[in-house]
Amino acid sequence: MSFNKVKLADICTAITYGYTASAKSEPDNAKFLRITDIQGGVVDWDSVPYCEITPDHVDKYRLSHGDIVVARTGNSTGENYLFESDEVAVYASYLIKYSVNEDIADPFFVWLQMRTPKWWSFINGAKGGSAQAGANAKVIGDFDVALPPLSIQKQIVSLVKPYYDKIANNKAMNQTLEKLAQRIFKSWFIDFDPVKANKEGLPFDGLSPEIQALFPSEFEDSELGIIPKGWEVSTIENEVKTVGGATPSTKKEEFWESGHLLWTTPKDLSGLTDKVLFDTSRKITDAGLKKISSGLLPVNTVLMSSRAPVGYLALAKEKMAINQGYIGMICDKNLGSHFMLLWLDFNMESIKRRAGGTTFAEISKKAFRPMPILAPRKVILDKFESQVKPLFERIEANSRQNVNLSNIRDRLLPKLISGQISVGEATQELAEAV
Repeated sequence: MSFNKVKLADICTAITYGYTASAKSEPDNAKFLRITDIQGGVVDWDSVPYCEITPDHVDKYRLSHGDIVVARTGNSTGENYLFESDEVAVYASYLIKYSVNEDIADPFFVWLQMRTPKWWSFINGAKGGSAQAGANAKVIGDFDVALPPLSIQKQIVSLVKPYYDKIANNKAMNQTLEKLAQRIFKSWFIDFDPVKANKEGLPFDGLSPEIQALFPSEFEDSELGIIPKGWEVSTIENEVKTVGGATPSTKKEEFWESGHLLWTTPKDLSGLTDKVLFDTSRKITDAGLKKISSGLLPVNTVLMSSRAPVGYLALAKEKMAINQGYIGMICDKNLGSHFMLLWLDFNMESIKRRAGGTTFAEISKKAFRPMPILAPRKVILDKFESQVKPLFERIEANSRQNVNLSNIRDRLLPKLISGQISVGEATQELAEAV
């Protein structure tokens, strides 16, 4: 069975551009959804800012359940989000809202087609503009949408939506877990809350007396300012082993043909939201690996992109080689991998200030290695690792599950949307796959 095709614009009751305003952190009449808030079709509403807006404008620009917003400019052109939240939210001017006519189309069914390779191929062909890529509402509205009877649309949605919901829930859980790890790091190693509590002779909420007793009760001066007494100011090079990578010649097939070893470039991190990397877009051969002096880096190597741009971060959760766009940190001395990852996250602005370069910013290992870093007592670092390691293990498990779910979904979705297989046949395939 083949399904009829219609233009996106023809199944919408309204197509409108968003509201022009500046984001602000203080609560106001509505949240302010921007392009940057949409990551892989998912929005973390806790991190979405507000904007100054009158009630009349809220009524005009407010998102309703089932609205689809699409980015219309820059590298994010085509990124989109289906609004199903209860938030009072308006959308920014670089987003276009498509309000689907629910009498003839299920918004989720339409949005499914805007997450497929067919959609991204259409967007890549539709981008225009010499200074900055983009597309207007009319261009995006020309996208062909498969439109079976509404009853079939809803059957497909009921089959596929649980996969999207599980993926979105896993992503939301991972964001929560990472924030918890950040909160612990900040409390222990930036705000020094346990030390302050010890100084006042008070118990620190959420910390066992045994762990709290490991922290000192006094401070002392250092080149980094006031730090807990007995802790040291060290340097990156004294605490972790830093390595670089390389790119084997792409002209030699023996380095790439049938490659089976993971080899990463910072592009692998550009869309990564969970700071764990266990697969790469390219693989190299054993011959290719011999051209990289740092070889295969061990699991839990901390990866930081060192140029174009500086600052993508991840933990390598499989052995992998890196290209020259990384600084890899092997944490087998004093500081653990999770401490290092979070320290980099909190100190990224200082790291970027050390970057040089005329064409693009780049921080060299020579500039990075001497950076001062606080080195707490080993027993405290070990306790910290024991606190945050389970959080990142859960993040990794969720991320791996999302890959598996996405692969199953992406294999079946085009067949369902095109009518190549029925819902019953897809249900059987899913049962066998799961």
